[in-house]
Amino acid sequence: MWSEDNFQYAIENTEVILAPRNQIATFGHTSFRFYLISELMDRVDAVRVRDGRIHAERPQILTADHYSRLLLEGFGEKAERFIEQFRAQAGKLAVLRYGFQFRKTDVTERTVHDSMAAVIEQTKAQVERSEEPLSAVIQGVDDAWEVCLLKFTIDLIEKSAGGNLGDLRRRGLM
Repeated sequence: MWSEDNFQYAIENTEVILAPRNQIATFGHTSFRFYLISELMDRVDAVRVRDGRIHAERPQILTADHYSRLLLEGFGEKAERFIEQFRAQAGKLAVLRYGFQFRKTDVTERTVHDSMAAVIEQTKAQVERSEEPLSAVIQGVDDAWEVCLLKFTIDLIEKSAGGNLGDLRRRGLM
């Protein structure tokens, strides 16, 4: 069983070597390709490269009114009064909800017998040559690679949110 320390270690040892040039699209589906590189702990100069895709759905606007309806499910009259106060105070509150699908079927992996630094440089050069603006190279922890990928995804959401909110405001949707 994984401990909190294991998760924290994976998060702290996730490094984006090459970030996607584009962010999550505001008005459509976005598919990011990732190369997650991790060192095998039981062998010298053995590095695993995972190649796959993360699919981001179009961000959705969640308003205070929408939150209130979610919060009221299964609650009574007193909760309804609280929600009315919440609506009054949070009239302009809106949050973006991002949906991601991670399909393990899209993931391939290979083991390379070279140093971690060499594999990172080779992969980075390959991605730069391919000119794929939606590709990322990530260094992570082998046995917790999915945690590393989720950390990357959350960071990507944080970087995209400002631009997505701006796009929605310019179109009068917020």
